[in-house]
Amino acid sequence: AGSVRRSGSPWSWWSGLPSLPPCPARTPVPSTTTGMCDGDENPAAVPVAPPDVQGDGRWMSQHNRFVADTKDKEPDVLFVGDSLVQLLQQFEIWRDLFSPLHALSFGVGGDATQHVLWRLQHGELENIRPKVVVVWVGTNNHGHSAQQVAGGIEAIVHLIHQRQAQAKVIVLGLLPRGRDPNPLRVKNECVNELVCAALRPLPHATFLDTDPGLVASDGSLSHHDLYDYLNLTRDAYGRLCPPIHRAVLQALGEAAGTGA
Repeated sequence: AGSVRRSGSPWSWWSGLPSLPPCPARTPVPSTTTGMCDGDENPAAVPVAPPDVQGDGRWMSQHNRFVADTKDKEPDVLFVGDSLVQLLQQFEIWRDLFSPLHALSFGVGGDATQHVLWRLQHGELENIRPKVVVVWVGTNNHGHSAQQVAGGIEAIVHLIHQRQAQAKVIVLGLLPRGRDPNPLRVKNECVNELVCAALRPLPHATFLDTDPGLVASDGSLSHHDLYDYLNLTRDAYGRLCPPIHRAVLQALGEAAGTGA
């Protein structure tokens, strides 16, 4: 799942990496975001464990395994999120790009923002001191508005900064979903714009648009990129991960420069 930190610092050569690109310029979204981060009103920002609908306890078992990992591993980079994080670890590109950076993956399929918040509040940020935390979650927040989902993501960033003040947080943008144009794509795009704007003034956090151009000219998504029109294929991860890798390297370099 991750490698133990080795002696020496591999980040000394980071200097000269390009800066992260600015937020994507897209269709304007509503500016009324009152209550986005208000946990009392926003269900996407209230930590909760999902119900064990199938009755096999798998979700809690995965969480407990992650907590155990924090006790015997020393990650420099921590990935947290849903199935997009979980599945990334299964492909060679994880071993090629992220394992050498001493990375741990705490991804659970189906998780929404409120589930990640619960996990982080219940042990997944204990015992470790990562330099970078990568967050990729939000597309599973069914029934929540774009403003609520953005507020849930902001709550995750706030919690990470509260518990791991030394860490740089990289929030990855939500991807388009569904074979053909649909309201959830519009919602995800709106979430991205809201989160990008909210993180812009924060020195410890940044937003990264991960979409390499998955939508074809006719508005469709290919199963060669998203095999179920939601989760990525090996080839698609190969296109998305290099920019993520560069962003992580840049953040590691910045952390090394501040002595974090």
